Amino acid sequence: MNNLTNLIPMKISHSNLFIGFFLLVGLMITGCTKDTPNTSSLYVPTSEDVTANATLLELQQGRALYVDNCASCHSLYAPDDYNASQWQDIMASMTPETHLSAAEALLVKKYVSRGK
Repeated sequence: MNNLTNLIPMKISHSNLFIGFFLLVGLMITGCTKDTPNTSSLYVPTSEDVTANATLLELQQGRALYVDNCASCHSLYAPDDYNASQWQDIMASMTPETHLSAAEALLVKKYVSRGK
């Protein structure tokens, strides 16, 4: 009888450990997933978007940085929602909130202001 009572807590302990392990793995997986940002309102730069101030590569890099960094905190605004001057003000206030370098912030600014 004594052997039987010693086995019961062991089985409960092992099953609790098993359940706890899978709950932890599940939380880790869901905690690492990120909603895909809605990019439908964002233009994809083409050679027609190139300006004297922005190359195609700079616009493409700026878009990628905008999507990857800005969407982690809020919805993405379409570049056409604001003019170049407004984007200048937005970028000045938001850049300190990010981990973007000055060069990366400039690429984002070039993208959202359409190279202006």
